[in-house]
Amino acid sequence: MSLYNIYFSPTGGTKKVADTIASQLDKDHIDLDMIKKPDAVEKLKLDQNDICIISVPSYGGRVPAIVLEHLNKTVGNGAKIILVAVYGNRHIDDTLIELYDSLNNRGFFCLAAIEAVAEHSLMHQFAAGRPDTKDKNELYNFAVQIKLALKEDRNYSKLHIPGSHHYKEYNGVPIKPITTSRCNKCGICAEECPVNAISKDNPQNTDKEICISCMHCVSVCPEKARQTSKIMTFVASQKFKKVCSGRKENKLYLN
Repeated sequence: MSLYNIYFSPTGGTKKVADTIASQLDKDHIDLDMIKKPDAVEKLKLDQNDICIISVPSYGGRVPAIVLEHLNKTVGNGAKIILVAVYGNRHIDDTLIELYDSLNNRGFFCLAAIEAVAEHSLMHQFAAGRPDTKDKNELYNFAVQIKLALKEDRNYSKLHIPGSHHYKEYNGVPIKPITTSRCNKCGICAEECPVNAISKDNPQNTDKEICISCMHCVSVCPEKARQTSKIMTFVASQKFKKVCSGRKENKLYLN
């Protein structure tokens, strides 16, 4: 039996959540980063004794399309999965149910699902500093409950996953990273862009039609030369201030 910790975490928040859960379930888990090792994820052929924690950020209440592209090439063969949707203090909407539907079709059996809060990747004032100590303690407790469930004969088919099968429409956000004069064309952003939206020949050029605004390039740039429009970000933050304010809680869905 192997435990796989599979995650898509452009700015690190989803990885923090995933690592917290995985470390409690099995300290010898296998990490698979969908940004750095997408090929390894696509080549996964599991068996019924394996367990996968699959953690993704919620983008507009949906699973990022690039994540589904990678996961839809895996072979479950009856492996058990723990689904984790991480959001920036608004709502997960249909993220978990879309992830569940996709992986159920690949031969996985969903044991549990979690929605967890992490600092917003674009508007950092929302859920700032999360997952914090309280979050991590809750996630540890979720993992303990999941460990107990793994020892029992549970009916996975009756797991309640929040969301609608008529997935919420999501067409991306207009805020895209731009390059400043500090760019030295090192190419790290282009190399690590999960959708290849940044030119490898000239990293200062970004295809805005392809870019998914995941902010990974902003996160990994050693020169801090990638950023978003302060005016557009401020306007967006004002728009979402009401729905993203206050402390949202983590939730566990388990039979």
